[in-house]
Amino acid sequence: MKNKKLAIRTGVVALTALCLTVGAVLASGAGSESDPLITLSYLNTTAGPAILEQVDGKVDAYEQQLADTLNAAIQTYAQQMDEALAKQEQQEQTASYAVVTLKKDQVLNMDIGCEVMLRIGSAVCVSPSSPGLINTTEGTTLNNEKALVTNHLYMATITGRAVRATANTTKVLVRGGYTIT
Repeated sequence: MKNKKLAIRTGVVALTALCLTVGAVLASGAGSESDPLITLSYLNTTAGPAILEQVDGKVDAYEQQLADTLNAAIQTYAQQMDEALAKQEQQEQTASYAVVTLKKDQVLNMDIGCEVMLRIGSAVCVSPSSPGLINTTEGTTLNNEKALVTNHLYMATITGRAVRATANTTKVLVRGGYTIT
């Protein structure tokens, strides 16, 4: 029995020494440059490309998001520029005089602020009430069915004002909004 106890003690001591030796060996070299936990070839062939692929995917998604935002801003800016140019063009048309030729009994219906100057022929004021047109040359008013004076500038200050041609060919200069009926 003494031999058996001695054998067990010797076995326990040997096993303990073996465990301590293996633990020391593992602790001293594990994860070091000479004994890495992950091999360099694994990093180069598997982990590295997978990481780069994820990064590329995120960069591409962010790049697409930026491109979409930029394209939306460009679209909005282009629309604003188109509207501004159209408005400017309309203002230029209403700010400059246009030569309009009317045939006998054609009516030039004037928007508020529209100006008209009789150049050739003859025309009369069309107005449902007084005053009809303002003669800005003389500072007077022209009422319904009264003749326009050649080279005098008239302005419509109320809606429903118009000029009707009474000659076969009548030419007027017009600045502002109008329609012909």
